[in-house]
Formats: sequence, structure tokens, C-alpha cells
Amino acid sequence: MRANVPEHLRAEHPFLERRPERSDDVLATALSATPLDDLSRNVFGVLGLPLDVLDVQGLLQRIDYVVGARTPFLLSTPNVNFLMTSRSDPEFRESLLMSDLCPVDGMPLVWIARLLGIPLRERLSGSDIFDALKSREAAGRKLKVFLFGGSEGVAVKLCQKLNQEASGVTCVGVLNPGFGSVAEMSCDPILHKINASDADLLTVFLSAQKAQAWLLRNHDRLEIPFRAQFGTTINLQAGSVKRAPVFVRKLGFEWLWRIKEEPYLWRRYWNDGLRLLSLFVTCVLPLAVGNLVSRLAGSDDLAIDRNEGPQSVLVKLSGCAIKRHIDAAITCFQSALDTRKLIVVDVSNISAIDPRFFGLLLMLRKRSVRQGSGLELVNATSRVRTTFRLNGFEFLLSR
Repeated sequence: MRANVPEHLRAEHPFLERRPERSDDVLATALSATPLDDLSRNVFGVLGLPLDVLDVQGLLQRIDYVVGARTPFLLSTPNVNFLMTSRSDPEFRESLLMSDLCPVDGMPLVWIARLLGIPLRERLSGSDIFDALKSREAAGRKLKVFLFGGSEGVAVKLCQKLNQEASGVTCVGVLNPGFGSVAEMSCDPILHKINASDADLLTVFLSAQKAQAWLLRNHDRLEIPFRAQFGTTINLQAGSVKRAPVFVRKLGFEWLWRIKEEPYLWRRYWNDGLRLLSLFVTCVLPLAVGNLVSRLAGSDDLAIDRNEGPQSVLVKLSGCAIKRHIDAAITCFQSALDTRKLIVVDVSNISAIDPRFFGLLLMLRKRSVRQGSGLELVNATSRVRTTFRLNGFEFLLSR
């Protein structure tokens, strides 16, 4: 499948029609390149999502970089609800795939990652990130934040609280767009007010689907460098909702506390929990067993052959596409990207593929979309297709 965006995305995002003759330019216009190298991200592909392994200090360093460089940077924080929504909503999934960083927010995803051998030690929720930013008063000038969304009056309350506290963050603007559609929230007056604030951080407090769609749609029109959907963080920071104690969070029961504080959430957690249990039984457990069998099988070599033609670059992978061979694969994929030609990856001879290699393929896709060159994964056998399906990445394969 070529790395273009589904048809409904173009219908939803009119600005993506600027060059209709090149379907691969979808999102290349929307997501301008950043100096941060996607291929070098320590990212793993898990159940269809990119999950970045990093600590809070690593995240803060990246925020400082993009703020200093005024570079557009989209942060997403996947949790169980994100996972379930992404499996039924291609546009929502695309917003995660095209994000510049995806630290994990949700202990169930942390546990699944560990079971699959991913060195993920902690979650980084929106509240954790916001707290970390506030605590850095000695790090230089305060970061300027614009608060977009939230219940009536809550953003104003948080803005006043931030500006009264001695912290590393100051609020320079607040806007509640109401309950309009993504298109209505993308009008010129709203975007002008946000951009005129000259903020460093744009924090969006809308529902996950609406926030991600709005951020993706307006990525090239926003001038604030760092953008993220922080969901219920605004209520926690403003004090409207009490956050779970630390020990409850570490045990992974913050969801139960949230239900106590906001009883209407029980239905969402129930539905997501049932779907996650089904996914665990049908996909996660078979993958965990398969990974164990692969480790016991012996040989884990990978051959990477590259051939360049007039219109495309063919990369053939033979053997185990695993973390051990990431550096060699990055070198090959980078050289293929440098040609700015269609990249065709032959996966017919892959005997195994792990989450780290899936993460690299996602970054290759992201880069190829961004530069408009295109990506196709071809010649998948039924066994390879099953592996991609169990991992949640069958959408990467050519039909």
C-alpha cells in the first residue's frame, strides 16, 4: 500500500487538496519536516500504535528544542481508549502515526509492552508532563502556554492559577470554542487568536477524537511550536477533579479513581476493558508465545538488499527483522529516502519481525508521507500477513 492518506481525510481536510495530482502529498503539506530525526526515535509498534520509550527528562529536552527552534511538533499520549478508537477510526489512527512523539499514557499499555519484551518502564500522562513543565522554574524563561478548550470557566480558572503560582509556565491565552465541529473550530478568527498569543505550548482540552482531528487538520496553520491534546488534565490542574494518589497510579488503578470522581466514565472504561481483554487473548498472548518460540529457534540473521530503479527503490528483507538489525536497516532506509523515490519493501522472506522493527517501518512510512515519495510493502505471504495482522499493522501491506 502506498503511504497515502485515506480518501475521507482529504474530504475532511480541504487544505490537503492543494496538489490533488499527488496523493502522497497528503499530510506532507500538513506536517512540515522537523530537525528531529524520526528514524532515530526509540519507537516500538504495538497493536497498530507507535509507542515511544523515553523518560520525562528526555521529553522535556525535546520540548525545549522545538520551542527554541519554533519547530512544529505534535505530541500524542496513547492510552487504552486511544488504542480502541484507532482500531475503528482511520483518521484518528493517522493522527497518532503522524505525531512526532507518542509516550504511553495508560498502565495496561505499559503491561502489554513489557509482556512483548519492550523496555517500557513508566507511563507519561498529560498531567505528569504538565506537572514536569510547571516544576522547572529554574530552567530559564517561563514557557508560555495557550489553553484551548475545557468546560466553561475551567480554562480561565487554570490560567489564573498558573499566573499566580511560582512555576515554569505562564498562561498567555484562553479560548473555549464551544461545542462546534472541527471545521467550525478551524475558522480564521480562532486560529488568529491562538497564533497571536505567541505561545510556546498549545494545550488542547477537547475530546480525544475531536482534539486529534483538529490538531491534524490545522497543523500547517498553527504557529505555536509544541501542540498536544491533554484531555482531562485541565480539570486536574484546575482542581475541579482530584487526581488519584501516587500509590493508586503506580498500581494501575487510576481508572477506578477516575470513575469515583467522574461516574459517567464507567461505561467507556467498561467497553474499552472488554475490547482490550479480547485483544489480549486473540493477539497479545499469541505474539508473546511467538516471540518466545522465535528466541528459542536459533538463527536471527537479516539480509537487506537494496536496488534502485528509475522510479523506485526496492528493499528486500530476508530473515529476522528485529531490534538487533535496526542500525543497518536505518542506514538502508535513510539512503532510500534520500532518493525521494517510491520505496518498495519486499517482505516475502521475513521469518520474524519484532515491535522495534514495526516502529521503524512506521517511521519510514511517516517520512515517506511527509516528503511525498510513497511507501509500499509488497509480496506478503499468508504467514507474514498474519504476523502483521496480530501486531495491528496489516494496513501497512499492499492489498
